[in-house]
Amino acid sequence: MDDLNAILEPGMLVTHPAQPDWGVGQVQSNIDGRVTVNFPDAGKVVIDSSRIALIPQFSRP
Repeated sequence: MDDLNAILEPGMLVTHPAQPDWGVGQVQSNIDGRVTVNFPDAGKVVIDSSRIALIPQFSRP
């Protein structure tokens, strides 16, 4: 499986496909398949990118 999160860079906006209530988060880091995202309603969360494909957002909803 390709790592779809490999394109994510600090500052990019994303949503979590299984947690839409977390809101639009900002990528803090993407290191060795571990993406740290700061979500407005969940705080800082580390995502294993081999298990979850975050959804890039190109504008705030």
